[in-house]
Amino acid sequence: MNTLHRNGAYAELMAIRGGTPPGADEVHIAGSDPLYASPFRIGETSAGVLAARGVAANDLWELRTGRRQAISIDVRAAAATSRYGGDMTLRRDEHGEYRPIPYSDAMKHMVSLTQPWQARDGRWVLPHTNLAHLERRVLDVLDSQSTVESVRAGVARWDSDALEDAIAAAQACAGKVRTPEEWLAHPHGAYLASRPVVEITKLAEGEPEPLPPGERPASGIRVLDHTRILAGPTAGLGMAEHGADVLMVTASQLPQVPSFVRDTSHGKRSCFLDMGRAEEAARLRELVKDADVVIDGYRPDRLAAHGFGVGELVRLRPGLIHVSVNCFGSGGPFADRAGWDQIAQAVTGMCVTQGLATGAGRPQLTPVFTCDFLTGFLATFGALIALARRAREGGTYRVQVSLCQSAMLLQRQGLLDDFANAPGGLTPAEFEALAVRSDGTVYGDLNTLGPVLRMSETPCTWFGTTPELGSGEPVWLPR
Repeated sequence: MNTLHRNGAYAELMAIRGGTPPGADEVHIAGSDPLYASPFRIGETSAGVLAARGVAANDLWELRTGRRQAISIDVRAAAATSRYGGDMTLRRDEHGEYRPIPYSDAMKHMVSLTQPWQARDGRWVLPHTNLAHLERRVLDVLDSQSTVESVRAGVARWDSDALEDAIAAAQACAGKVRTPEEWLAHPHGAYLASRPVVEITKLAEGEPEPLPPGERPASGIRVLDHTRILAGPTAGLGMAEHGADVLMVTASQLPQVPSFVRDTSHGKRSCFLDMGRAEEAARLRELVKDADVVIDGYRPDRLAAHGFGVGELVRLRPGLIHVSVNCFGSGGPFADRAGWDQIAQAVTGMCVTQGLATGAGRPQLTPVFTCDFLTGFLATFGALIALARRAREGGTYRVQVSLCQSAMLLQRQGLLDDFANAPGGLTPAEFEALAVRSDGTVYGDLNTLGPVLRMSETPCTWFGTTPELGSGEPVWLPR
């Protein structure tokens, strides 16, 4: 049964797209939640966003060919995209068997610390400790050691609002746990509620730019992926799945999470350029001049401090699509704060709802990083919509998405009544039907959950093996 008609996330994105609605038979969504022990409609929301992304890709396909194609997605498969690593990426062992890749000790330690802890005023605060330099800043504010017991005690010495503000002032990340109602009453939550979940703004007029030749919706489109960790790289991954030339750019000294790099690099190329070095910054500017899309996933204004803010980029390349991926969105009192998936879950009310629904007796994170992946899907959707508008009417565009907006979108879909018996993941047969095998990568022989969005004429595909970080040249492929 096609459940498209009751998918609120899809309908919300179609309103942002505008124009002629897709035909009645163009999009098919099958299945239902839950896949995970969570009251949130993770699979149905992900399916709706991915289906909308497919429609946006179809718009480009129609501009190329005059045809549209059938789009389909399964809710359970869509939910599985939020399950980072673990059983979603398998590696061949010495016996030739594909087995889950264990989480690193560093990741396990980060997860143990990055939880809601009770503050002195009885409220809860979630400090985020991913990346060593950010953890150090949090621990300095808390006057704590890097242990669960010490962090718990450190949070307990502060009132919740004061701690949230103090960690933000230290250029680190934390979020006070609020109820959904408190968030919507907060000035920042109220601001985001007044804005569309994907903001697409025309920054300047310009001549229409026809799509480059190619056999896929985004063929010939050049995407500079200037992001790290999950949401931003997922946006670049989506562009690669539709045929774009996606070049990841980072500096060799910047901290990374190796498993995140592994799982979001499929179909891309990767190079090192250091914005702090004049010669390499100049090369980056040359890349921007020939780019179609730049994805910025850094702390607000971080790239602007190096001369690569949105104003500078669109002056270098009129007609550019600039995609901003961050935690707190396009404005509001928290707009200059950095954050992560868990911060968005804390401040928007997700942790309260998850904890109450599961009977945990305290705020609780969802089992998966759903805000990260939803935000990446939404960024790709926005970029594709902007490319179609540029092709039809010209112009320079900015696309803005955020982890908090994704959390709010998810909560607008309503809650499940029964999820206690959710399986927690795909069956081996379901996984194998979706898996993509990549032999000889720098990470070994991999079997990974592949693209789950189905398009009848241009299947979503990764080209090439998963690259080693920084292994390529800072050049665009010939069109």
